[in-house]
Amino acid sequence: MKIDLTETTASAINKALVQGRRAIGTPAIGMVLTLVIVTDEENAYDALRAANDASREHPSRTLVVIKRVSRTPRNRAKARLDAEVRVGTDAGTGETVLLRLYGEAIDHAQSVVLPLLLPDAPVVVWWAVNAPLNPAKDPLGALAQRRVTDAYAAEQPIAELTGRADTYTPGDTDLSWTRITPWRSMLAAALDQSPCKVTSAVVEGEEFNPSCELLGMWLAGRLDVPVTRTVSPGPGLTEVRLETTAGTIVLGRPDASLATLAMPGQPDRAVALKRRETSELLAEELRRLDPDDIYAAALKYGVDRLQLPGAGTPAADGQPAAEAGDAPAKPVAKKAPAKKAAAK
Repeated sequence: MKIDLTETTASAINKALVQGRRAIGTPAIGMVLTLVIVTDEENAYDALRAANDASREHPSRTLVVIKRVSRTPRNRAKARLDAEVRVGTDAGTGETVLLRLYGEAIDHAQSVVLPLLLPDAPVVVWWAVNAPLNPAKDPLGALAQRRVTDAYAAEQPIAELTGRADTYTPGDTDLSWTRITPWRSMLAAALDQSPCKVTSAVVEGEEFNPSCELLGMWLAGRLDVPVTRTVSPGPGLTEVRLETTAGTIVLGRPDASLATLAMPGQPDRAVALKRRETSELLAEELRRLDPDDIYAAALKYGVDRLQLPGAGTPAADGQPAAEAGDAPAKPVAKKAPAKKAAAK
């Protein structure tokens, strides 16, 4: 069921939600949280579809904030709110409200969203595109216990990671980190099976892919070893090699679906490691609303040593970026120009 409201208010939207629930015969729906999606008109459909799929696991009230800029100069300053209320099969397993803001209302989105939040329920804000530099200081982000961004959607993903580290607040997370959860799990399980010491690592993947950078930072921080970052055609993350005292452990995924795990003294084994949809990533983030300390540690460990993506080339003379300035004594991650660089 859909209810369209033009030039409306938050009070009228709440009444429409009650009316819609009564019309479909479900006056009480158990929803576990409020999900606020901040996006533009172009990406609203894909973001809403991902949220609806995730709502099968996490029934929620979804508020989609779409900021519209009028092309007519006379109407740009006029505050206006249009809404589309969806309940029943049109809203997954919860409720959905599309909020289109015009004029001065764009700068006061939090005032529109606040009356529509579920009482006594957690709030999660997801910026599908154009995330603020400091999500916790954003007026909408200040309403949430969990703030989800996606560095991969930024124009300069690696520079975005640098900003995320500088402004990190407990409760922040990024879908670029969520994408490497299966990789981290598989690598940790492989090391548990092999009683050896890791001496170095190589992370191979697309250029300027924040997931590859985060995985390299995580390995460098947890294993305290030098990590070499190499570039491949992709898609995404393609291979991780761990040099150990017992031999080389290789986890490679050349086709974005099936990976191969090779360990010293053991036969190669196939591993299902496909690239996941946005709905799966979002559902994973909604499972836990407490601060992600592992993400924070990985983000802050190596982000100040990353080469800025605007440079387009590795550090001079093939040296890690950290060695060009005031570098700490710990091993660092670098980006090598070759497709497969040997681990230092």
